[in-house]
Amino acid sequence: MKRLISIFIVLILSFSGLVAQPVIDPELEVDMQRLGNEEKTKVVILLSEQSDAMALLRKADYFTSRQEKRQFVIETLKRQAEITQNELIGLLNEMERNGMVDEIQQFWLVNCVSCKANKAAINDLAQHRDIMTIYHCQETQWIFENEATPAPRGNGREITENLLQVNAPQAWEQGYMGAGVLIAVIDTGIRLDHADLAGRLWDGGVDYPHHGYDFYYHDNDPSDDWGHGTHVAGTICGTGTSGSQTGIAPEATIMALKTFNSDGVGEETHWVAAMQFALEHGADLMNMSLGRPQPNAAQKLMTRQACDNTLAAGVVVAACAGNIRQMQFMVPVPNNIYTPGDCPPPHLHEDQLVNAGGTSCVICVGAVNYNNTIASFSSEGPSQWTDVTAYDDYPYTAGSTTEIGLIRPDICAPGVQIKSLDFNTTDGYTLMDGTSMATPLVAGTIALMLSKNHELTPAQIDEILERTAVKLTEHKSNDFGSGLLDALAAVNAVDYDGVEEIQNEAQVYPNPSMGDFTVVGEEIHRVSVFSVEGKLLKTIEMNGNKCRIEDLTNGVYLLKIDTENGVIVNKIVKL
Repeated sequence: MKRLISIFIVLILSFSGLVAQPVIDPELEVDMQRLGNEEKTKVVILLSEQSDAMALLRKADYFTSRQEKRQFVIETLKRQAEITQNELIGLLNEMERNGMVDEIQQFWLVNCVSCKANKAAINDLAQHRDIMTIYHCQETQWIFENEATPAPRGNGREITENLLQVNAPQAWEQGYMGAGVLIAVIDTGIRLDHADLAGRLWDGGVDYPHHGYDFYYHDNDPSDDWGHGTHVAGTICGTGTSGSQTGIAPEATIMALKTFNSDGVGEETHWVAAMQFALEHGADLMNMSLGRPQPNAAQKLMTRQACDNTLAAGVVVAACAGNIRQMQFMVPVPNNIYTPGDCPPPHLHEDQLVNAGGTSCVICVGAVNYNNTIASFSSEGPSQWTDVTAYDDYPYTAGSTTEIGLIRPDICAPGVQIKSLDFNTTDGYTLMDGTSMATPLVAGTIALMLSKNHELTPAQIDEILERTAVKLTEHKSNDFGSGLLDALAAVNAVDYDGVEEIQNEAQVYPNPSMGDFTVVGEEIHRVSVFSVEGKLLKTIEMNGNKCRIEDLTNGVYLLKIDTENGVIVNKIVKL
């Protein structure tokens, strides 16, 4: 009986309506042509049953705490993987005994399996009824070479310029410095003995004595041999012990998850495994200053499924937009944003509702100079998802006022000549440029917010950051997003029990609702109800303050509330 219930849950949480597509990805077919009969290549096998993250999110909303929601999602995803991968793993084990495959690895954040396989194995697997796609898992450059310039130590009182630009010291004066918040830094590793990180690294106990894990070399030592991850970690929580205060959340804790080698090379399975680890070991948020330009449809599906399910688990990710703005001749819009930065945000801005789609855990971060102009390298949005059959949202047509794609980034932060920690020494500093350097400022600000209210949802976090940002354009743009990060304003917008001004511009109650709800606010004209995928379901002209939704099925819906003073976006749960 228990197994039947588990199977029922899996069916409820699965994609439906997938359009047929080649099981062997075209790029893998090309790779297979060069292989000898016994030679193996790394592949990812995506199963047909993939979690419907929106259904999972709706179910998770019934739990009270973030921890309960997370545990429910993790257990559900693991059970789905266990049930649906069982037959495939049996087949792969037999193939391994016959020398056709090796290095089998299972995943649950995305329902997939990776392995090295020869041509005969790939062709046999392609006939399996439960497999959606098999694609080539090729190592690529995720973190690009970044010139680092040594920087002098401060005098013990220096606060770096990027922290001043986003009002970090004023946020600290409110009493919030990231205490009690665990941030997973998925990167090149960290210089674990840097003085400015002393006391700020995760205690992994006897199982993980070096504060994290190395998913590239598969060992317990996530030490940085590149420099990028140490710099990122320093911007999050560098304490200033060696003379310069570089960290925006100096009381936060870092979990070091190394996913790339000393050249910034790796594959998506490494950081998906790192995301799983972070979720299982209690990370409150993740920083992913990394990205793949121009992934194929299968790689995009893998990425977005991981980010969708991370959202369902209640965890937010700060991800960089990318550094290829000046390479539009090779990587033009709508492909100029790195993956996973091209995934949707947890909260849909009102300017996005003309072309709304699904949501995920990703807050995408662009970079500005110290004079608040766009950094010359900061990648330009929008992105689009019409090339991925399972999603087929955010269509983009150049010049269209409706098919505007997915506006990227969501927010921007200083990313030019950023001073942070040097991995070559235990007490040095260095300067780097990049959206990678802007992203940890946003991650650290999220830590400040969570240290004030640990129960904030990803959607609330995103909404606060975007609504409190310093506007650099009239509308959310594909250069600056909603504007420049303002750490002080973001912290002040967080209430101990929720979101003060952001949600209370229009009060919606009861929420959840059994069939009707009340909207209270000034000069409300109409309420439009959208599905979480962005489809307009009904428009209610307001003659009073009651809205009826008894005709809608149970679930989560977006509300667009038109008022005399503008548009308010909110959410309602129908029971």
